[in-house]
Amino acid sequence: MTTQWNVVLLASKADSPGNAEALQELCRAYWYPLYAYVRRRGHGPEDAQDLTQGFFARLLEKQWLADIEPEGGRFRSFLIVALNRFLANEYDRSQAAKRGGQISFVSPQTGDEETRYLQEPAMDETPERMFERRWALAVLDAALKRLREEMLAAGKARPHDVLSPFLSREAGPGDYAQVAPALGMTAGAVGVAVHRLRQRYRALVREEIGRTVSSPAQIDEELRHLFAALRG
Repeated sequence: MTTQWNVVLLASKADSPGNAEALQELCRAYWYPLYAYVRRRGHGPEDAQDLTQGFFARLLEKQWLADIEPEGGRFRSFLIVALNRFLANEYDRSQAAKRGGQISFVSPQTGDEETRYLQEPAMDETPERMFERRWALAVLDAALKRLREEMLAAGKARPHDVLSPFLSREAGPGDYAQVAPALGMTAGAVGVAVHRLRQRYRALVREEIGRTVSSPAQIDEELRHLFAALRG
C-alpha cells in the first residue's frame, strides 16, 4: 500500500491545486479531537471553541504545515505539539481569528461539539488520553463513512444497513439466519458477505491511518496505538 501522507503535504503547500480541499479534510477530521483536548485542559465551551478555531487559523496563517517533512512521523503527534505551543504562547494573538475569523472554511463540523463533549463517558482521562481516543474514533468513523458511500454507489444500500451492525460485534447463534430473508440470502451467504464487509472496512481503516503517517511501515504500529487508545 502506498502511503497517503501526500494529503498532509498537499495541505502544507499554499499554492498547490487542491490545497484548500486538503486543509478542509484535515480540519474536519481533527476539529473535535482537538476541541475535546482543549476542554479537558480546563477551558470553558466558548473559550475552547475560540481556541480551537484560533489554532487552526494560526496553523494556516503561519503555514506551520510547511515545516512537515515526509520522514517527520505522525500528523496527530505534530498537531498536539503545535496545539500545546499555541495554548502556551499565542492565545492573545488568536482573538482576531475567533469563530471563523479570516479563514471561514475552518469551522466546527456541525456546531454540536459541546453536546458531544458532555456525552463523553465519565472517565478520569488526561487531555492527551482523550485526544488519542477521539482521534481513534474519528479514524473509524471516517472509514465507516467511506464504506457506506462505496456501498451506496454500488446500489447496496440495503445490504449495508442490514450487515453493518456486524462490523462492531460478533454474530450470535441464529443472527445470520434471522437477517438472511431481508437480503434474499442463505445464512451461510450472509456470513460470507459479513466477512467481506469486515475485510473492506479493515482496508479502509488502514487507508485512513495511511493518510497521516509518513510510511506504510508505520501503519501497523498506528493500528496498535488506535486499539490501545480505544481500550483506554
